[in-house]
Amino acid sequence: MQTVPISVPLSEFRANTSAMIDLVEKGETVRILRHGKPVAELVPMPAEAAAKVPSWKQPFEPVVLGAGATLSQAVLDERNEAPW
Repeated sequence: MQTVPISVPLSEFRANTSAMIDLVEKGETVRILRHGKPVAELVPMPAEAAAKVPSWKQPFEPVVLGAGATLSQAVLDERNEAPW
């Protein structure tokens, strides 16, 4: 069932941004008005998108170097082996 968006003037949104985000987290839609006209809506993220971890936060395998090797040398070697 679609809920009726909560409409707030831009000035109120700016003054209470954190509270507006809290409402969106609870599933509400917040419509932002400028001079009485709607200009934007904040809507909750779909559950599958909210649960997805960004690539830069996903775990990765640590770099394992041989004895006496340095990380800087490993980076240089990888650059030299790159096909581009």
